[in-house]
Amino acid sequence: QLQLVESGGGLVQAGGSLRLSCAASGRTFRTYRMGWFRQAPGKEREFVADINWSGDAKNYADFVKGRFTISRDNAKNTVYLQMNSLKPEDTGVYYCAGRLGTSYNSWGQGTQVTVSS
Repeated sequence: QLQLVESGGGLVQAGGSLRLSCAASGRTFRTYRMGWFRQAPGKEREFVADINWSGDAKNYADFVKGRFTISRDNAKNTVYLQMNSLKPEDTGVYYCAGRLGTSYNSWGQGTQVTVSS
């Protein structure tokens, strides 16, 4: 239902940082729970992090805890993923997604993150 556009990906060296942004269209963004997923070469898409509508409840995959931070700015219809201490295994296409219930039904086109060693 939402139209989502990711940005902020790029090429960085191991140990570096990136901040991904996801801009949403429409006036109902605040209602959605938002999440980040990624897909590495040869692997299935996997959950990275999500955040509830008010921004006070967050979940992280174990492999990013302590390194990544998800946040949202409802006034700007934007969700962010701050990625620190990046590792080569973090390489992949990162997608933002939105849901009203338990299933994510709105997806962005993805942004490429490449971490060199």
